[in-house]
Amino acid sequence: MQLFLYLGIDEVPLGIAPTEQVHLEIRKMYEDYNFIMKDNRWYHLEFESDSITKDDLKRFREYEAIISRTYGVAVTTIVVCSSKIKNLMSEFTEGLNTYRVKVIRLKDTDADSVLKRLSDKGVERVEKKDWVPLILTPLMGGSMCDKDRIYQSLHWLKKDYPGISQNDIQKMQAALYALAAKFLNQKDLDGLKEAFTMTLLEQMLLEDVMKKGTKEGIRITLAVLKLSAQGEEPEYIAKNLNISDEMVQEILTSSMELKG
Repeated sequence: MQLFLYLGIDEVPLGIAPTEQVHLEIRKMYEDYNFIMKDNRWYHLEFESDSITKDDLKRFREYEAIISRTYGVAVTTIVVCSSKIKNLMSEFTEGLNTYRVKVIRLKDTDADSVLKRLSDKGVERVEKKDWVPLILTPLMGGSMCDKDRIYQSLHWLKKDYPGISQNDIQKMQAALYALAAKFLNQKDLDGLKEAFTMTLLEQMLLEDVMKKGTKEGIRITLAVLKLSAQGEEPEYIAKNLNISDEMVQEILTSSMELKG
């Protein structure tokens, strides 16, 4: 084609492509987190449990294009990844343009050590800065499985810390739950929901039972507390759970002592 030759393009097109692109679609696009930085820049954080694919990068590029066009801001995407693969895809090239993201891989960080440091430090000395690695434990490595790691992290986020407000604690719990939803199956996630809604009193009693008893004892204790909170009488609870009246009364008495 003479136009290409005149412009110094030494390739010959195979044909004429359409110049009117009609695209009508309504859909909601959910990013994980967006943060406004100085100079009105945005940082877009995505959390990925699997390897980063070209389709993922195209999706992130689409997020950036829409945000930039809508809000008139520059966007940088940071992908925090827990994949076991060390060499993760972070860019691709199409035409003259190369799109890239910043990849942060936490799988080499040992979550067991993070949790042990908290245990060694003790509740009285824990600060807000100690929570940052805590809520990222689902993305780390270690000997514990994802479920146990998340439950252990929640255990620390449900304690009563001096000088730290319940509002801050709830924010951290929400961040941990958002990550847990990416890694746990529905059954484990449902169990985690119950753990999140457990009252401080139930937590104290559960910890006491865990020191002394078995998994079955823990299950019965929680069931008694739940039925009692729903207004059921001790006789009904004993019959419903197929346990003795004395056992129900003992659990409820221990609950009242902790509450007092």
